[in-house]
Amino acid sequence: MNKYLFTLVGFALAISANAQQGSITAKDYERAEGFMSYNTEKFIDGVPGRLNWLENDKFWYTVKNQSGTQTFLVDPVKKTKTLTTDYTTSTQPQGRRPTGREVLSPDSKKAVFIKDWNFWVRDIATKKETQLTTDGVKDYGYATDNAGWTMSDGPIVRWSPDSKKLATFQQDQRNVSDMYLVTTNVGAPVLKAWKYPLPGDKVIATIRRVIIDVENAKVISLNIAPDPHRATLSDDIASSGTFDDIDWKADGSEMAFLSTSRDHKNEKFRIADATTGAVREVFEETVKTQFESGRGTINWRYLPNSKEILWYSQRDNWGHMYLYDATTGKLKNQITKGEWLVTKLLKVDEKNRLLYFMGGGREAGNPYFQYFYKIGFDGKGLTLLTPELGNHAVTFSPSGNNFIDTYSQPNVPMVMNLRSLAGKLILNLEKTDVSRLQAQGWKAPIPVNVKAHDGTTDIYGLVFTPTQMDPNKKYPVIDYIYPGPQGGSVGSWSFTASRGDHQALAELGFIVVVIEGTSNPFRSKSFHDMSYGNMAENTLPDQITAIKQLAKLYPIDTTKVGIWGHSGGGFATAAAMFRYPDFFKVGIAESGNHDNRNYEDDWGERYNGLVENSDYEKQANQNYAKNLKGKLMLAHGMMDNNVPPSNTMLVVDALIKANKSFDLLLFPNSAHGFGQFSPYMMRRRWDYFVQHLLNTTPPTDYQLGKAMAPRN
Repeated sequence: MNKYLFTLVGFALAISANAQQGSITAKDYERAEGFMSYNTEKFIDGVPGRLNWLENDKFWYTVKNQSGTQTFLVDPVKKTKTLTTDYTTSTQPQGRRPTGREVLSPDSKKAVFIKDWNFWVRDIATKKETQLTTDGVKDYGYATDNAGWTMSDGPIVRWSPDSKKLATFQQDQRNVSDMYLVTTNVGAPVLKAWKYPLPGDKVIATIRRVIIDVENAKVISLNIAPDPHRATLSDDIASSGTFDDIDWKADGSEMAFLSTSRDHKNEKFRIADATTGAVREVFEETVKTQFESGRGTINWRYLPNSKEILWYSQRDNWGHMYLYDATTGKLKNQITKGEWLVTKLLKVDEKNRLLYFMGGGREAGNPYFQYFYKIGFDGKGLTLLTPELGNHAVTFSPSGNNFIDTYSQPNVPMVMNLRSLAGKLILNLEKTDVSRLQAQGWKAPIPVNVKAHDGTTDIYGLVFTPTQMDPNKKYPVIDYIYPGPQGGSVGSWSFTASRGDHQALAELGFIVVVIEGTSNPFRSKSFHDMSYGNMAENTLPDQITAIKQLAKLYPIDTTKVGIWGHSGGGFATAAAMFRYPDFFKVGIAESGNHDNRNYEDDWGERYNGLVENSDYEKQANQNYAKNLKGKLMLAHGMMDNNVPPSNTMLVVDALIKANKSFDLLLFPNSAHGFGQFSPYMMRRRWDYFVQHLLNTTPPTDYQLGKAMAPRN
């Protein structure tokens, strides 16, 4: 055992002793840092790496273990897994690499890009460049990737399968309000200005939909009015550079798409003639709160061969698949049903009329665990294809006849298997081994299940306790929060040895809790909508009741409760300190969107409603700053183009006017996530909780990142 690892064993008792003496030392920080990912990952074996598919669904993959990296060749027909040296980690995966500011056609013969707000195509073989549009101008350019909070120079398009046409748009943001940020430097600062609409603005970005015939350099305008810059998946209209809510007919003659209303309550399913631009209205769906098409992927599909539409809806309170007639727009039948939900539609077998999808909440246990299923278009033959308990992820073979299933739980390491599409096990491939890590004192978080603030709804989370707890003491509790509503505090429910600095903080003498509260996704529609129109709730009533319940199971001191979060979690942290000042005593609010009238338009209007229909003023944190009793640190990057720093400055202004003491940490030239300053922010976070929750003195200017364990 090397010297560094030896110091991990039994260190919690040393920290406890130091705390009683009124100080936490640099050595204590170093020991706690041993639970960060850059130290724990080096001692985990059986971790799969690169995977490359070969002919006939053979593949090779790498795996990391104590002795280094090995490569295995797998033959699904022979059901063999063989250690090999024929393939190395330097071998390039099949297919072309991403091309940055260009988007390749499906046949990889063309690439499109933006130049001077217009659209161009480049022939890969000849390198000839052809201009496709001519009327693009500043703030009214083609394929513009600007959702206010996120942007890039890459074009937003959806190629037709035959590589002859593409769907895109001309984005009109000419009269949209501007956002401004200013650099910190010697001499005149640099002004950054860009279009960033806000909730309630009269004018938001709109898109004029077009189809471009690339081979003939012809632009076909769709004969509909411009749509709001909206989509069903997120508050952008693109996922990884791909134009969302678009589905082409294979021969490129038709394009199906959705038009989403500004408030996300109305969806129009439309089909465009790719030659004339004529648009046919097929059907629409209107909801009371906000419409979503799935989790992480668009779940609807256009099936022109059978003149049908696969549709995703939460109309019965759960996210399910429906089958529509594309000619009449009439519902044919509901495909999936029950008190569980489809999360991702992964594969459609039109010939055999089967759907393959991920779903959650149907199997016993944690409803956030995802499983792989198949079902017929007629709603019959629902089959679970990945029966093992855990959170599953699926990768299909090139033929689609087999898939690789990886599954785990927050406290159970990953298993990787090869299965046939029917779900039959072909080979056990890998099982992650954490025994070396456990030998050094590491332990997994504890999954918990408690009741929400209504006393009946089940909510779930994780608890991180010191690896060696003193049975004679109670511990301050730190609540890490991300209230969503587009995500949650836990994030992935799969195994990972380190989740941020949760366990590291626990090792300093705390119990850390991470609770997935009501109004977060992956549950029922009513669950997700619990705080619709009242974003300021931030799942805080759930956090409070959960901590009180957990205090009956763990040695938690409910008189010493800390809370911290980033972005939406920063908003929630300040709200906790202002609205529940007698419960939350110490808070660290990082990059918070404290007033959603000062955050980009689509996020607030999607989850909170339009400004005229929701009281944004009543939800703004600065209006409650006068209630602060405990210790609060605010932090923000001064070049944050996601959540502009004015959000935090509004709270600063209110705290000063209320004559409240607080701490403020600003990062010059830093964006939303703090970048290179992240270790500094983490260290200041540790210091703040040690000082104000443990009432002890932290080490002076400890530098995170130096105590990295050496490789064996």
